[in-house]
Amino acid sequence: MNKSPLKHANIRRTNAKILVAFSLMLILIGGFPVVAQATSASLYLSPSSGSFLVGSTFSASVFVNTDGNEINVVWAELKFPPEILQIASPTAGTSLISEWIVPPNYSNQKGIISFRGGVPGGTTTSAGLISSITFRAIASGMAKVEFKGESRVLLADGKGTDILTTTINGEYHILIPPPEGPIVFSPTHPNPNVWYSDSTPGFSWETEEGITDFSWSFDQNSSGRPDSISEGTKTQVSFSDVSDGIWYFHLRQKKEEVWGKTSHAQVRIDAIPPNEFTPKIETYTRLIDYQTMVYFETTDSFSGISHYEISLIDLSVAEPSRSFFTEEMSPYQVPLKKAGKYNVIIKAVDKAGNIREAEARFRMVTPLISHIEGRGLEIKGIFFPWWLIWILGFLLLVSGGVAGWWIYKRYIKPRR
Repeated sequence: MNKSPLKHANIRRTNAKILVAFSLMLILIGGFPVVAQATSASLYLSPSSGSFLVGSTFSASVFVNTDGNEINVVWAELKFPPEILQIASPTAGTSLISEWIVPPNYSNQKGIISFRGGVPGGTTTSAGLISSITFRAIASGMAKVEFKGESRVLLADGKGTDILTTTINGEYHILIPPPEGPIVFSPTHPNPNVWYSDSTPGFSWETEEGITDFSWSFDQNSSGRPDSISEGTKTQVSFSDVSDGIWYFHLRQKKEEVWGKTSHAQVRIDAIPPNEFTPKIETYTRLIDYQTMVYFETTDSFSGISHYEISLIDLSVAEPSRSFFTEEMSPYQVPLKKAGKYNVIIKAVDKAGNIREAEARFRMVTPLISHIEGRGLEIKGIFFPWWLIWILGFLLLVSGGVAGWWIYKRYIKPRR
């Protein structure tokens, strides 16, 4: 008694399979006429349209809509242009077909694909997946994927009635990939990481066979993109009076009526010198000498300060001459010791080579005692070499000793 329900279920499943097979056999032998009645079903591709590039892949799925009717057999035959499309991967996936009467098959040479299967027990669906197909686009053109006349959807009515009334085919535009961006460079500003004081940048680019037009733009947007309006076929352009900052040249090319990708070239422009500044002079007095220090600093709005250069001019001579500029840092210690009037010239150089000069005058006086490196001392303008200083020092030391001994013998010892 417990096995009876299971036995009956197996019998019903077997009968359903037999019915599916019988329905399909009637179609194959042409022995069952199509009965006209108010029932319908449709087969359709999704997506039914789209644009894809040569070399890419895309998927299209075959669906069935039973329009509320219960069906048990689907026979979908499709054709496609093999010179434009090739099947990369047909896959049934989660198909509603549970029994394949003929395994899914295709031919990339003939451009056909076939799905023939049944649903034992029947099914009703508005979007039942038969299979997904992955196509590879191999050439440009309009690719039509169409259901062939052999396609069928059979009603689960025990008679194998074909109720397929509508098919929705697919139309896919296969386009040539856009050309890569042209190679573009700047002969006037060749290094994109270097600042230039030239405000008239120029750009050149290479061309190739089949290129018919170029379009470009010039702005401060690193991801800018030219429009699709042709600027002609010339391969160079220049701009004048470009303001300071980082700029980008964008270029596209057109080939076979398709605008390609965008190439970019970056230039850095800084034509304005560093900001104005005023040096500060300070003198520090020491025991036997003094130091003159020059303090300076400024900023640059775009490229930044590269370095400073200093030159000294002796104004106390009849024909003042400027010393060579040397690269220095602040604070700068004036190496001169000669008394007189001087002018210090400081150049602030930015990273684009622009220069801002600043000047400051100062006076150096002779100190009471001046140390002359490697030679000796100068006291109130009188020079004493080191050998003489050592002799005088020795004589003073001896004289001091003799004087001390005389005082000791004359005044201190008798008191004892």
